[in-house]
Amino acid sequence: MERDEQEATMSEPTKTKYDRQLRIWGEVGQAALESASICLLNCGPTGSEALKNLVLGGIGSITLVDGSKVEIGDLGNNFMVDKNSVGESKAKTVCAFLQELNDAVKANFVEDNPDSLILSDPSFFSQFTLVIATQLVEDSMVKLDRICREANVMLVFARSYGLTGLVRISVKEHTIIDSKPDHFLDDLRLNNPWPELKRFVETIDLKTPDPIAHKHIPYVVILVKMADEWAKTHSNNLPSTREEKKEFKDLVKSKMVSMDEDNYKEAVEATFKVFAPRGISKEIEEIINDSYAEVGSNSSAFWVMVAALKEFISNEGDGEAPLEGSMPDMTSSTEHYINLQKIYQTKAEADCLSMEQRVKHILAKVGRDPSSISKQTIKSFCKNARKLKVCRYRMIEDEFSNPSATELHKCLASEDYSSAIGFYILLRAVDSFAATYKKFPGQFDGGDTEEDASRLRTTALSLISEMGCDGYELPEALCNEMCRFGAAELHVVAAFVGGIASQEVIKLITKQFVPMLGTFVFNGIDHNSQSLTL
Repeated sequence: MERDEQEATMSEPTKTKYDRQLRIWGEVGQAALESASICLLNCGPTGSEALKNLVLGGIGSITLVDGSKVEIGDLGNNFMVDKNSVGESKAKTVCAFLQELNDAVKANFVEDNPDSLILSDPSFFSQFTLVIATQLVEDSMVKLDRICREANVMLVFARSYGLTGLVRISVKEHTIIDSKPDHFLDDLRLNNPWPELKRFVETIDLKTPDPIAHKHIPYVVILVKMADEWAKTHSNNLPSTREEKKEFKDLVKSKMVSMDEDNYKEAVEATFKVFAPRGISKEIEEIINDSYAEVGSNSSAFWVMVAALKEFISNEGDGEAPLEGSMPDMTSSTEHYINLQKIYQTKAEADCLSMEQRVKHILAKVGRDPSSISKQTIKSFCKNARKLKVCRYRMIEDEFSNPSATELHKCLASEDYSSAIGFYILLRAVDSFAATYKKFPGQFDGGDTEEDASRLRTTALSLISEMGCDGYELPEALCNEMCRFGAAELHVVAAFVGGIASQEVIKLITKQFVPMLGTFVFNGIDHNSQSLTL
């Protein structure tokens, strides 16, 4: 069963230590990080940089797996080794460095080759919350993905290769309650007010002769009244066309009695909130109608609450999700604003109570403890019910063997995506090359890489053909660049790719924000990055 989000309790020293990040993901998110166990495969600069960010953020425990020794060449691209560690275990050296960064993190290391460990001891990975697999070749990626999915362990692949790199998440399903969208409409129900809000609005007269009172009518009241007035003369419909929306704005402006009424200016600026569609979004509709919403004894807390949400929307919600209950700042008299706040909060509390009762009923129905999902979790779910997200990821093996033909053809034919899809294909091609020639293209060559470039082009074309895209060719310059890279991990690229990987790890563990859905490809030559959903 998944961890339930209880009210987090954190000591003052810990709050002070992590103050800046607590402002982003809160105590519940920090508690999730501190209880997480991370495994890193390969301690090169890409993996070391990814883990460094998580250690500084207060991850619970880390285990580094690497069977290699520190070499002279590592001193040029990994700040977590030094000349005194040459010849020493790379896993041990990097582990010691990371431990120094945050002594609250439990740090362990395993001196073993990740590729060998994947083959010899697949059960090893089941002990972790998440695995960060860096610099793995295709064959090992496919095997590890199977293992982690079987064990229900989250997996993030990261790889830097010369001036390019990629990050790819692989989990069966990732559900998010607090998705923290950049822009989202306030849940004010201006176009669908409930009875208590209607009654309050009716007590306020927009034609009051008192100029001070007129200047301090909240825009919520103004717009609810204007929407009702409009609907009465338009067959109970709200403005929908461009002309109607302009006409509605003019109607609001006409109620102003002086040009210095900030509340009416706010009302005019907020008219778009009236035009928003009533009810739930298509995305939420898809979630409540998902097959997982038909819950059973093994369903996660998220899907139990989704099942309750579906019932709520069909019944007391009257087509709407639970009210969030918060209000933005606005020009208003103190009395009006406090009264409005109480009305919104009371409605939100009532909706949350209804949801709580439905959740308990569903839990009892499937033979689970009715109180196994905490009130705090249900409250958070209700507050974010309009912002729920469900992310599902294809298995790496499926993507490699049967990529989306539509997306693939689109990317190959597009100038905008040509370099991203080119590097994506070449990063797979270099693994095929290495399997055939026992080295990566350009690796160990003193200067002339022409033969390797020719072989790599042939390998890449064969791969494109296997993907069902005969007739497409990769730019010769890209193939030449891949050979010039010689499979090197450049620190500047590794730091960037590792940073992206650690960012996605935090999203997955805290279950906040929305993680990337496709394969993130970084192009250090043109300084851009794109996500490919194949």
